[in-house]
Amino acid sequence: MHLIFGGTFDPVHNGHLRLAIELKERLGLTQVALVPCHIPPHRERPGADSSERLDLLKLAIYGEPGLVVDDRELVRDGQSFTADTLRQLRAELGEQKPLAMAVGTDAFATFDRWQDWQQIPELAHIIVVNRPDSALAPESEPARLLMSRRATEAGQLHLQPAGLVLEVELPQLSISATAIRSTIAQGQSPRYLLPDRVWDAIRSNSLYGARSGEH
Repeated sequence: MHLIFGGTFDPVHNGHLRLAIELKERLGLTQVALVPCHIPPHRERPGADSSERLDLLKLAIYGEPGLVVDDRELVRDGQSFTADTLRQLRAELGEQKPLAMAVGTDAFATFDRWQDWQQIPELAHIIVVNRPDSALAPESEPARLLMSRRATEAGQLHLQPAGLVLEVELPQLSISATAIRSTIAQGQSPRYLLPDRVWDAIRSNSLYGARSGEH
């Protein structure tokens, strides 16, 4: 099965990386593809540009064979729509290869506002990572989608190319990219919230208001 985990990664941090590893191990995969978003349709523009965020992401996963970067959204013009990414991947992988995307409960709660959202389950499985501070409204479209397509265990996703929704409970590090950007902008250190090589690059390139002399 091919699994993608998308986001702005602005900046990538240890919460993102640990979640990707947890997904890989829970689902019995050899790797997870991290897909950085170019222009997010449903949130403000990232604080670092696409090439900067891509460089940080590559630094973050260096030496970890279980994680790879897929930059297809960064080389596409315009907003980054998940449905477009999944169509591209489906064309590359063929009709029978299991394909899945991971999304947090908070994002899945607004799934029916995504472009071509009704087509997404026909292209890929959806893995909903439950977040303790988020829940689906009981009568919402995302809740109905989950109920109608619910998988009861991860092995089911390997048996068909798309169409199932799996909820998973995973250990999560309570780390926020928004809080990291704020910490850096205030001249404070985000060390141990993100890989050291990422923090070094942020300082070297003065990203997010960092100054090169900070530690």
